[in-house]
Amino acid sequence: MCRVRQPSAPPFNAPAARRLRAALGMGPEHVAHAMRVSYGLPYVTPDLVTAWERGTAAPSHPELTALAGVLWCSPGELFGRPRTLREHRAARAVAAEDVARAVGVDVRSYLRMEESGRWRGDERQSAALARVLDLALPDFVAVTGREARLAELLRSAVTTRWQAYGRPVRKLVPLDPDVLDGALRELHEDYQGLMAATLSWGGGSRSASESGREFLDRIVENFWAAVRKRS
Repeated sequence: MCRVRQPSAPPFNAPAARRLRAALGMGPEHVAHAMRVSYGLPYVTPDLVTAWERGTAAPSHPELTALAGVLWCSPGELFGRPRTLREHRAARAVAAEDVARAVGVDVRSYLRMEESGRWRGDERQSAALARVLDLALPDFVAVTGREARLAELLRSAVTTRWQAYGRPVRKLVPLDPDVLDGALRELHEDYQGLMAATLSWGGGSRSASESGREFLDRIVENFWAAVRKRS
């Protein structure tokens, strides 16, 4: 018999849980009592609630759903930034069956894609996925497995001639050409400025060189920041 592996716990926003509890005037003991009585989780103690809020433990999917009910909020309000396809679906409380139906695949195939972290849908299915999960473009690029390739192209664009990379980047990221070109130009100028500081005055400062490496390490984040400025 095939055994289904339990999904990993979603990213938990411990400060948000603590803030929401305090806003309701509840103590950890009140939260634990409500989860035991109302949601049938007899093992939840005030110490466990405190551990969640301190970030030393994280609630499972059922625990997080119950905690959201006790705190009168949506599960999404207790999530950190979702990173995976499964986490985005859980954050929006959408069933796997509903996502599979929306994108036009059977639920087993969809769950295998969640499990592997590799999205295999075509362009039409990808567009449907973005709609049903309300994915912002950066999240869509990440969950469909395009982020590593995007980072590779962006590093080449800022270290060589950015103009040669507009078309390849646009194949991964459907952006207005003027927005994309402006973002690439800005990234190129910023990186080249850091490198010029490194090479000037007999080699420049160590901090300038380190800043250049950090810029490349955060190239995708820097790219989306430049895009937001133009959108």
